[in-house]
Amino acid sequence: VIPQVAGNVVSASRDALRHALQRAAILSNEKYRGVRLKLSADTLEITANNPEQEQAEEVVAVQYAGAELEIGFNVSYLLDVLSVLSQSNVRLSLSDEASSALLEHAEAPTDQEPEMLYVVMPMRL
Repeated sequence: VIPQVAGNVVSASRDALRHALQRAAILSNEKYRGVRLKLSADTLEITANNPEQEQAEEVVAVQYAGAELEIGFNVSYLLDVLSVLSQSNVRLSLSDEASSALLEHAEAPTDQEPEMLYVVMPMRL
């Protein structure tokens, strides 16, 4: 279940990401709570919409140098993980839009076993 090879790695401020997700969650569908994350060079765009045709868009500055990628998640799961991570920066590792995402502390050494790993499965939006 834990992704071993992730070609796309995003580093971001935990607080900036959490606040942007909280704002977008307000206009997400109450039943599915889905948000779409669109990654491009050093930018993460978060969008959410609901059946009333309301839409939220948030842009967060991140460290990302991979190819453009668009993936959907249940915003509640992402916010749960961000609320328990204690360091100021987080790392999100993704393979593609259909594979699970790995969230962890950005300062975690890559050559050692991290203390905690969080895996979030994507959803189709």
